[in-house]
Amino acid sequence: MIALTAYALEKLSTSQIARMYGILENHLAKIAPQLSKGGFVVSESGRGGGLTLAVLAVYISIGAVLHALKKDEPVADCFGSNTSCAILPTCSLRGPLLEAQEAFFAALVGYSLADVAKAKGYLKDLIAV
Repeated sequence: MIALTAYALEKLSTSQIARMYGILENHLAKIAPQLSKGGFVVSESGRGGGLTLAVLAVYISIGAVLHALKKDEPVADCFGSNTSCAILPTCSLRGPLLEAQEAFFAALVGYSLADVAKAKGYLKDLIAV
């Protein structure tokens, strides 16, 4: 999303973004639909397609993006389907862990994509393909 902010007037394909950051395109291909479903990006397929921000970067909360991507990932195994922990019935760690996870998202809600991508010109130089 930072790349989309830096290249705000252009559509970027997942392969372009993958090359910019040196990451696997398959990883981005899994995340892009989630970002689109969350209303953060617009995805156009076909020739001339690609990803663009759905709204201005100033209106995209980093906390909201991360919450949309990570909300279903448990902070610890015992929050998921794994209930094999021997102390689960009496564990007092689950409450603080859940509270910490929510505090993590809440702390990031106050930061927009524009806040973390202020140096657009420098970003374009760093991630240019």
